[in-house]
Amino acid sequence: MKDFFRNNGILVLIAAVLMALITLVVSATLGGLANPLENFLGWASTPVRALTSAFASWTEERYSSAYERETMQAEIERLRRELARMEEQARDGEAASRENERLRNLLGLRERRRELTLESATVTARGASSWSSTFTVSKGSSSGIAVGDCVIDDYGNLVGVVAETGSNWAKVRTLVDAELQMGALLARTDEAAVLEGDFALMGEGLLKLTFLPEEAEPIAGDQVLTLSRDGIYPSGLVVGHIQALHTEASGMARYAVVEPETELGALRQVFVITDFDIVE
Repeated sequence: MKDFFRNNGILVLIAAVLMALITLVVSATLGGLANPLENFLGWASTPVRALTSAFASWTEERYSSAYERETMQAEIERLRRELARMEEQARDGEAASRENERLRNLLGLRERRRELTLESATVTARGASSWSSTFTVSKGSSSGIAVGDCVIDDYGNLVGVVAETGSNWAKVRTLVDAELQMGALLARTDEAAVLEGDFALMGEGLLKLTFLPEEAEPIAGDQVLTLSRDGIYPSGLVVGHIQALHTEASGMARYAVVEPETELGALRQVFVITDFDIVE
């Protein structure tokens, strides 16, 4: 075999060259079939192309996901701002509605009680002591407010009496304060009694109706009004209603527990009666 290649080497080389030329011609003739070199390069580059394509797809997915998260976050922030704006509009609407209701109530009150001279005031502070029940308003002596003036809400219900004044403020003792005492009238039976604050009841937001006539038979729900025989307070102001009837521990007298008509802790705007005509 060695002698064969030694003696015929040139012929073998020529045959190889011719075979290569034939392969090229056939590849060109068949139109697009890869030659061995191209086939090798294609085989070698396929994993690289696959890896490159996979990396590109992964990058695109990551970018798309990040873009979607950013877009979603921006939409969430927009919705939050929109919700905050709508909530603010709702609060403004509620405040406007409450103000309109207060003004309508005040107009009706002025029509019903033309004998009353009223000074509007805002509640600015509430008493922090557990021994009393008071609040402070934004008007004082410079607005004609004086100690002893009755204070009402916009429905005309009594909420307290002025106990102290400054030039631009006044302290009001509420109905349930233990020091309050004033005349009262049972609206249903037209019987007179006395309203008194009671320390034991103050924490519950209640007060007492005492000195009931022996023949009086008040029942739960009876309305209690103010009664002033000496002209210190205006008569006919609604105080509250009877919650229950009790007998003193001594067994010698009865008293009624009265619930104020107004929720005293929720007051924001009040009206001070600076003057009134006595109506017989």
